[in-house]
Amino acid sequence: MKQCILATVVVFSMIAAAFAGAEPAPQPKWMTSPAKELVDKARAATRQATIIDLKAALDGGKDVVVLDVREPNEYEVAHIPGAINVPRGLLEFSIWTVVPNQEQTLYVYCKTGARAALATKQLNELGYKNAIAVDTGGVAWVKAGYPVQTSITDEEIVIMPAQR
Repeated sequence: MKQCILATVVVFSMIAAAFAGAEPAPQPKWMTSPAKELVDKARAATRQATIIDLKAALDGGKDVVVLDVREPNEYEVAHIPGAINVPRGLLEFSIWTVVPNQEQTLYVYCKTGARAALATKQLNELGYKNAIAVDTGGVAWVKAGYPVQTSITDEEIVIMPAQR
């Protein structure tokens, strides 16, 4: 019984750390590099949506695919329920089998929105004109109190952000 409780606490701690983090994260190094300009250009060139827009589309039963472009280890810890994981680095090679219909509406997300913007720009260039980048990503999803799913236990859970 104690092992089960300990395992549950460890899993929830890992999930919370994967999205929200216990401490405010320092500014990523890419934010002061030429990569920031690439991300800014991708955001300007693509359709952007908020997590509220994504939640409304999901709750409204719209025919959408949620594409998680984070790395598999990030996805396993916590992801938006029903999301399909195609890491950004494999996108061009894998999207054709995962989402063969180029007319499909895709909501693309990552942790903060940067990789989603770059991936959405690439999807648009590949002919997926209904790809939409979620501008704030999984961190904002969790902070809003929306459910996430974990591949560790294959259950849907809600992480409550720490009150500050």
